[in-house]
Amino acid sequence: MRRYDPDLTPSWKRPAPVPEVAAEPDLVVEEVATGFCGAVIRCEAGTVTLEDRFGKHRVFPLTPRGFLLEGRAVTLVRPSTAPSRPSRTASGSIAVPGARARVARAGRIYVEGRHDAELVERVWGDDLRIEGVVVEYLEGVDDLPAIVRDFGPGPDARLGVLVDHLVPGSKESRIAAAVTDAHTLVVGHPYIDIWEAVKPAAVGIPAWPRVPRGQDWKAGVCRALGWPDNTGAAWQHILSKVHGWKDLEPELLGRVEELIDFVTAGDPGPV
Repeated sequence: MRRYDPDLTPSWKRPAPVPEVAAEPDLVVEEVATGFCGAVIRCEAGTVTLEDRFGKHRVFPLTPRGFLLEGRAVTLVRPSTAPSRPSRTASGSIAVPGARARVARAGRIYVEGRHDAELVERVWGDDLRIEGVVVEYLEGVDDLPAIVRDFGPGPDARLGVLVDHLVPGSKESRIAAAVTDAHTLVVGHPYIDIWEAVKPAAVGIPAWPRVPRGQDWKAGVCRALGWPDNTGAAWQHILSKVHGWKDLEPELLGRVEELIDFVTAGDPGPV
């Protein structure tokens, strides 16, 4: 007796089968309808929560053929055990357990001073080591055009520069405008000093004091807050309160991420 498939659609018209993939923590997928790309941080009955590299969360239904994994359609399913939140670096990126530091690339990121470099290291240090990006400080940017010429940026040696107080009409904005090299990106934050890029709440103060023009800003901050007249000790206190990207202002976060992307552009990544 001949048996017939209840689905009489010709086989060549049927959609190709799509594999089911467990929505395990850290799995990076793209949602088909919106193009949102992120890592799985939570999977519950009927939904999955993704987090992109900027920390934005989106919840999506577990629909058939609803996601792309490495460019191929998949159906996400709930894992047999509930996933735990993946480990993150201080910058919010997904940590890579056991990852070795990459050999330093030719490109660099320059920042103005030692405090800037220490803050970038504290939050982005793990990411920078994996990418092989070295951060150096300049002790000011007054001679930035000459510094860029001496560095000699090129397609395989891009240069990113982070400038303090980069606002219209400032001395820093005029210096930055003088740098026109195609392989150099100069960006900045609006704060007088990198101290201000740390959220006041993280330091336990209501706001950063206003220091009259003509006074040393750091010394003025210490006086206004009743701290000892020791800017080095004050900075160590501030830095100790920074535990990750949530303790920094968005105006700094975006600029550092932009520089890292620029310096590593076109690179296939760690090998």
